[in-house]
Amino acid sequence: MEDHSVTTRPTAKPKPDAVDANLEIWARELPELDLETEGIIERIHRLERFVDRAVQETLEEFNVSHGEWKVLANLRRAGPPYRGKPGMLAKRLALSSGAMTNRLDNMEARGLLRRLDDPDDRRGVIVELTDAGKELWDATVAAQAEKESLVDSVLGEREKRQLNDLLRRLMHAFEDVHGPAVEPHD
Repeated sequence: MEDHSVTTRPTAKPKPDAVDANLEIWARELPELDLETEGIIERIHRLERFVDRAVQETLEEFNVSHGEWKVLANLRRAGPPYRGKPGMLAKRLALSSGAMTNRLDNMEARGLLRRLDDPDDRRGVIVELTDAGKELWDATVAAQAEKESLVDSVLGEREKRQLNDLLRRLMHAFEDVHGPAVEPHD
């Protein structure tokens, strides 16, 4: 059910934020600058920093690195039985085979995944998420989702759909010009 107290607010002028203070300076110093566009870009950038900080805090809380978390995510996303080939994982994470091997060694030593013989290739292995690895992934996602519930406290369902639609349009426009976004690796 939609929260109408959030989505049907009067159109009063929003409370200024830190970006507005910067925009006032730019309005004075660069009057030709499109302040609406600048405000959008700066807010997206600042929100990204808040989200990144929250993710880092979650990962530290669960003693998992961002790189390990991404391996867990890729295996979890594969669905039961949560397996993948090391070469494909390395490609998705933009890692060399040596860096991937080191990461997998560390994660296997921690009991987060195991290597199995590849039934289709006698020389190959398949990486499988262990119960402990799946539980760790699920716990980190739950903890991060709790932090991200701030969005629910500020935006109603209709506003979230609208914002997603607007951001999706921006993603398509940027991808059309610059190609698909590349995930940073670590």
